[in-house]
Amino acid sequence: MAEGHDVRLGQLTKYIFTAPTWQRSLILIILLGLVIDGANARAWLSLPSSGVIAFPVPSVLSDLLSLPETFLFSGTIAFTIPAIAALILTKPIIEFSGKTMTWNRSGLLALACTVFGVIITLASMAVSITLLPLFYAISLGFVFGLRLFVLVAIADYRVPRMIIPAITQSGVGILAGMFLFSPSFAIFALVLHIVFGLGFAILIWMIERPLKKAFQIRGLAFINAFIAHMTDGSRGMEDFFREIGEEIFVPQVSFFFRREKRKPVLFTVPNLHPGPMGEIGGGNLPKILHEGMEEETLVAHGCATHDFNLVSESESNKVIAALKQSRTALAYSAVAGKSSLVTVGTVSILCQKFGDSVLLVTTRSPHRTEDVDFSIGSTIMAEGHRWFPHVAVVDAHNCMTDLSSPVLLATLTAQEYQKAAMDAMESCRAAPSHPFRLGVSHVTVPYTREQGFGDLGIQVMLVEVDSQKTAYILIDGNNMAAGVREVIQKEVRTLADNAEVMTTDSHVVNTITGKNPVGLNVPVEEFLPLIMQAVRAAIDDMTPAESAAATAHCEHIVVFGSNRISQLASTVNAMLVFVAPLSLAMLLLAFLLSLVAYAVMV
Repeated sequence: MAEGHDVRLGQLTKYIFTAPTWQRSLILIILLGLVIDGANARAWLSLPSSGVIAFPVPSVLSDLLSLPETFLFSGTIAFTIPAIAALILTKPIIEFSGKTMTWNRSGLLALACTVFGVIITLASMAVSITLLPLFYAISLGFVFGLRLFVLVAIADYRVPRMIIPAITQSGVGILAGMFLFSPSFAIFALVLHIVFGLGFAILIWMIERPLKKAFQIRGLAFINAFIAHMTDGSRGMEDFFREIGEEIFVPQVSFFFRREKRKPVLFTVPNLHPGPMGEIGGGNLPKILHEGMEEETLVAHGCATHDFNLVSESESNKVIAALKQSRTALAYSAVAGKSSLVTVGTVSILCQKFGDSVLLVTTRSPHRTEDVDFSIGSTIMAEGHRWFPHVAVVDAHNCMTDLSSPVLLATLTAQEYQKAAMDAMESCRAAPSHPFRLGVSHVTVPYTREQGFGDLGIQVMLVEVDSQKTAYILIDGNNMAAGVREVIQKEVRTLADNAEVMTTDSHVVNTITGKNPVGLNVPVEEFLPLIMQAVRAAIDDMTPAESAAATAHCEHIVVFGSNRISQLASTVNAMLVFVAPLSLAMLLLAFLLSLVAYAVMV
């Protein structure tokens, strides 16, 4: 089975980290300078001199840079002051151009460049302390190139716009070198700036090539948009998704329930995926559909993988329009069949007939359950049309142990889904019909998205047919920790005969990966009373009802497209594998060119 989309996306999380506070970075920058100055002072105390620590300079280097025979070196002047200047100036310069930058990232970048600058400069001691001015000039060129690379990645992919904020640290460093050594130090340092700047610019071009060739998008521009989304909720990523997206046409089966003097109920099953993350694309599709319909709407998770992520939130308007169109000329029925449970292999299905149509709620719990590919749902619906005009196939999405692959057509698990569905529909077809009652409830929860709960909280639809009560429990979240479903079912079955616990698969609870299931951060024992409250409220709300099913034709929906998210994640992973060796090769070339430039100028 192909590696899952969430797995591939999850592999990228090892490159994501939170920058420490700028205050912490500032303290470390100051300490580095003081440590170097302390080492100089200790060396001065060990010498029988009455002035300053002085390093002799070889005549060739002295002639080249017009240096005095000796010079004073200060870590505070050479490293701390340039780093503080960069910390202060980078954010306002970048934001002046309309991009985003945080003080914490500015501080971390200044600190990292300071560390590299210190390492490269003090490496001269391994060769000769007299080469310290040369190595300091090389460190400034490297710092400029590194800052250019990082700022292009995290702030603005356009290299020319990042030259000024990139040179803030090394530019002040050049002034420090002119003070410590001689004014002519600036000439050699600027030459090395050009060498390292061109080297990192070439590296940037090489890194961007794979995404540009595969998807016709700028890789670093995509990263900029991702960071902007993480920082301030920007929707710029949707522009990239639309560029790589493609149109699809998918059915969406819904059950409309009407009750006298009670709010109508809609149970709908979109074959679209509520991703990829946060508010981006269709990440909050369940809530959008809920708010877009007049009925109390339960939005279950249909058969769809990340390939069917909406490229933007605006695409959901097409789904709402199709839903509203489908409810015209409905033929209502006052009867339904009892629910039943069918199991084949690892797949269990809770099935129930409403009028002439059928609802199938599938799960593999306690086995790991992930997205079911649309092709499987489409096959089941097509097979069921021999008996039922409308077949709703729900992926309960209620058992997660780890990020995993979706269920694809022609696998053993897919065969189990199809066989179980056929047996379930055969059972429903033969079941007698009776008048039914229906109750619904909606309970908000005191938990956040970070704790695994989406905006809709808990919804319960409870159906009673011939004294049999069936509870359909829907939690707004992305999957459920293993074992949580069974705990809920056991308790709910004290009030109902049959029950299934579903999640919407809403990705607002995820910013990077799909791993934040219900029950992971909040123990089931803590929110179980809320579920029981919702079930009791649904029982109290029960009243005679009628149902009508319809299949909405969601047309021209722009989604990521077949295997696009997997290809995108694979391409980025492959790029990241080669970043380290490419960077090392480019750095070695830049250092070699630095030595060539030194030899030519001498």
